[in-house]
Amino acid sequence: AGLAAQTPLGRIGRPEETAAVALFLASDDSSFMTGSEVFVDGGAAQV
Repeated sequence: AGLAAQTPLGRIGRPEETAAVALFLASDDSSFMTGSEVFVDGGAAQV
């Protein structure tokens, strides 16, 4: 089984998905967030 099969979403993330999160965190839209961890891993680090 490949890496994609090991993630709950069953696929590998696209670079633009990671970039979208980085852009959100760098924008004013995230101005009310504090001390958060944002996982962009397809559910691999389920808490």
